[in-house]
Amino acid sequence: MAQFDLPQDRLEQYLPALPEPADLDAFWAKTLAENDGFGLATTAEPVANGLATIDTFDVTFAGFGGHPVRGWLHLPVTRTGPLPAVVEYLGYGSGRGVPHEKRLWACAGYAHFVMDTRGQGTETPDPHPATGDVAAPGFLTRGVLDPERYYYRRLYTDAVRAVAAIRAHPAVDASKVAVTGTSQGGGIALAVAGLVPDLLAVMPDVPFLCDFPRAATFTDQPPYAEITRYAKLHRGHAGTVMRTLSYFDGATLARRATAPALFSVGLMDRICPPSTVYAAFNHYGARCEMPATGKHISVYPFNDHEGGGPEHEVVKLAWLAGRLNDSQSIPAKR
Repeated sequence: MAQFDLPQDRLEQYLPALPEPADLDAFWAKTLAENDGFGLATTAEPVANGLATIDTFDVTFAGFGGHPVRGWLHLPVTRTGPLPAVVEYLGYGSGRGVPHEKRLWACAGYAHFVMDTRGQGTETPDPHPATGDVAAPGFLTRGVLDPERYYYRRLYTDAVRAVAAIRAHPAVDASKVAVTGTSQGGGIALAVAGLVPDLLAVMPDVPFLCDFPRAATFTDQPPYAEITRYAKLHRGHAGTVMRTLSYFDGATLARRATAPALFSVGLMDRICPPSTVYAAFNHYGARCEMPATGKHISVYPFNDHEGGGPEHEVVKLAWLAGRLNDSQSIPAKR
């Protein structure tokens, strides 16, 4: 394992001219407006988690197409009022797991919502198959010949609606909601940052789903290799595939973000190459002319796709507490 991408100084300047469909904003405005008609239909049932300091609720809300999406909501037992919240999106091929599995943010005094991933976990199916289109194994090319049928249209919409569902919960301070995630979860967090205008903060770790034109030709590692495999077998569809992906590129959607952001990157990461992460970081907030102080990136020169791991969690905890201080509020310290 070695650093294989651009040198650090060139990564810091890497700003690819990403293809952006003329109707990108209209596409997402229409998608989200159509799904607003379903309502959130949120339920939250307490579950036993075996933990003395955290209450867990099994949450279901209406995602894309009104389909039920599951999640765990973790709350500190000693809460006394509405809390700032962190919504977490998950890595490729994984679901929300068991109730006690992810609890960092609740232990730190936040409301913590872990959204299940449709079709990838065991409890949230994807009942909207693309059609009979051929796809490579995995999720990255499901419905990839048409943005309307593409898998990530449904998943990004779920993620946006997860924020709305958590904001409506009485234990949550709706004005102080942050989003985070690692790998696929980081790419989803970036998409949400571009689609939800009033987040407290965004924390994408080693994000996937960014700079598709480079990723599809630069790494042979999955999941990006699914795109390569599909285009290799269906040569005549390569242009159509890249056009569809341009509606879902985390680096493009991140241009529309307005919330402060903390990224992380591993310079030996062959799954999400550093240049694709920097594409998202360097484009982040460009539409709102975000000042340099509004975004930060933690660089781990000798790490692969694990990025900063537990050490970076310490960085995130301190950074988010700082954002809350900036907004004249801090998480409850019990």
